[in-house]
Formats: sequence, C-alpha cells, structure tokens
Amino acid sequence: MFDWTWFVGMMDFYAVYFTTQVVRCAAFSFLLLGIVMLIRKTILSAHIFLRGMLWTWFAVIPFLGRLRIFYENKFIRNATWRMTQGTMTFLWFDRIYMAGILTAAVCIFGKRLRLKKTIARMHTAVTENPDILITDMNITPFAVGLFRPKIMIPKVMAENYSMEELRVIIQHERTHIRLGHLWCGFAWDVLRCLLWINPFLTICLKNVRADMEDICDKVCIQHSGKMPYEYAMILLKSIEILRFGQERIPPAFTYAGENDFAEMKQRMEKIARFCPYRKRWSLGMAAGTFFAILITIFVVQMHSYAHYSESNDIMIFQYDKEASFISSDTKTLSKMISYDDSFVYVDRKAFEQFLSKNHAKGDIYIIFGGYEKLPGIGGQAEVCIYENSSKENVIRIPYKSIKENRGYLFHKLL
Repeated sequence: MFDWTWFVGMMDFYAVYFTTQVVRCAAFSFLLLGIVMLIRKTILSAHIFLRGMLWTWFAVIPFLGRLRIFYENKFIRNATWRMTQGTMTFLWFDRIYMAGILTAAVCIFGKRLRLKKTIARMHTAVTENPDILITDMNITPFAVGLFRPKIMIPKVMAENYSMEELRVIIQHERTHIRLGHLWCGFAWDVLRCLLWINPFLTICLKNVRADMEDICDKVCIQHSGKMPYEYAMILLKSIEILRFGQERIPPAFTYAGENDFAEMKQRMEKIARFCPYRKRWSLGMAAGTFFAILITIFVVQMHSYAHYSESNDIMIFQYDKEASFISSDTKTLSKMISYDDSFVYVDRKAFEQFLSKNHAKGDIYIIFGGYEKLPGIGGQAEVCIYENSSKENVIRIPYKSIKENRGYLFHKLL
C-alpha cells in the first residue's frame, strides 16, 4: 500500500526547500527590474540592441537562491532573515507559494495552449513555404511555435498586399524566429510562473515585447533594402486593413495590431530615426552579453551552496522524559567516536567520562554524518542509541543507514 504520510512529508519538504530559494530570487528580481527599467529609460534609451539585451540578465535570477551571503554576510543575513525564517517556519506559506506557481503556470501556459488550439481550428491554406499559413481569420500576422515555428498571415493581407510588401511582413516574423524572440518569450513566462509574487514581471512584459519589436524593426529595415519611410508605410497599411473586425488571439510577438496609439507613435518615431548598424558590432555585443551572463552564473555557483553537502558533524542528545542537547563539539567527540557504513565505534571509557562531566542521563543518542541541503533546511543524519551496558573498551554499535531510506537520492539530487 502506498505510504501517503511519507509522500505528503516529502512534498512539504520540497515546498520549504524550493520556496526558500525562489522567494530569495523574487527579492533579487525586484532589484534587477528596477535597475533595468532605469537604465533603458536613461543611459540606453537610444541604443536599441543594448536595451533589448538588458532583459537577458534575468537568466541569472533563478540561480541566486542558494547564495552563501544569505547566511555568511551579516548585512544580507539580517536583511533577509525574517523572510528565510518565514519560509522555514510557516508551512502554509510554502504550500500557498507552490500553489501560486501552479496557478500561474495554468493561466500563462493555458493561453499558449489556447493559441495552439485556435491555430488548429483555423481554416488555413498552406503556401509553397510549409512554415507560412494563410488564414481566413482577421488577425495580425504573428509567429508561433518553439521547435517548428509557423507564421500566420490573414487572407485579407495576402489579397491586398503586393508580393514585395508580403515579403517584408514575412521577413519581420522570420527575424523574430531567427533572433530567438519566441524562446525569450517562453523563458519570460517561465520566470513569471516561478516568481509570481513579483507582479512587475507581468506588468513589464509589454516593455520586453516593445524592445524585441524595436530590434526586429531595425534588423528588418536594414536587410529588406527598404527605406524607413517605406517600412513604416507597410506597417501603417497593416493597421488600417486589420483595424475593423480584428479577432483576438492570445498575446504573441506580432507585426502590428497589439499596440495602442501612443506606443505605435513611439514605434514610428524610432523607425523614422533609423540609422544603419554594423552587423559584426551587434553580433559582438550579443556574444559579449552571452558570455558575461555565463561567467556571472559561474561566479554565482562558486559562491553558492552545492545541491547537498556531506556532513562530518557529531552531536550528542539525551532523552530523559524530554529530549535535550548535550554537545555538538565535533572536534572533541571525534576523538572518542568514529563510524563506518555499518557500525559506530565508541571509546567507552572516554565517552563515559564525557557523559559524567556533562551530567547526562537517560537514553543517549549519537547523531552523525548525513548531509544537508541548505543550513537548517533539508538535512538527514545517521543516528544510533549508545549501549551503556557493554563492558568492551571499544563499543561497536550497529545502525541502519539513511541511505536505505526511500527518497534519499531525491533529497540529495533536487
């Protein structure tokens, strides 16, 4: 029969363990979001590529939850201790947070599933290009799909646009695909689920999309051979054709139709200010940003706790009507206590003197070895009861290792 008590206990442990980390990540996300919004509005307001690359730094956020500074830096420890103590103490909070992640995932990725079903219901005509579909629905052109992306073009545009104009629109959507914007949108949605407690990640989603559109516009203008004026006119023509009876689809990177008047005006102004860029320079910036993020993640990992840490500590407890702590002086205790995978070896004479000196009575428990996930969270240790009836100089006490328990590997690996 399945042990539901064990299962619920394990789920509660994971809730505490993961919530403690992601809440810390969420705290960092507030700070990083403020920095990104400030920089993109000031220093990089005129630098489209660099402004868009700022958002990629959020890839570092999920790796910050295990940093040692939460325990070893006095200022950070004092500033975050209440948060850490809350996630470690109040199990209801951890359960609510994990439920929030599940709810956010259902809402956010449910839209993606609805979009997929909407596309499946569309009466589409397949063109010569298998990645381009023509639909009777009055929707703005958009690209969708991570592994096999498709470009959706409404029939009304296909009938009213010249081949040259359609080529520009299709190139725009292919540029989104080629630059990885669909994957960026997916990664941002994952981040919104994990850090749902930070609502500004959702509020700033339109800024992320706007920056991706600006990058896409700049690349398309240069590669299409069109003048900025010509490109802008094609965009405005799209809006005019689609503004009546436009059918709603879940949010996606689109060519036109999602922006309000003020945002579209800003987009037109940016197109009008277009100036050619050097491809090698932009690729160098992208590569530099990518490697800088990798180095940052590596440094963060170097200053973070491992997924688990083996423990060599030895502690002594006593139980006489109630449990009480005697000592955790591993350096002293290791002189009289040692162990292997099956037995604990105790120097009887030295240990008896130690117990007498500490006025120990009742059952004596020796706790040793094991591992811990984070300080105070998710640890397991070996344990045995001291057999004070033995007269041997070195007492050999058998014990059942925690390595034989269910979930041992899960605890260590996750």
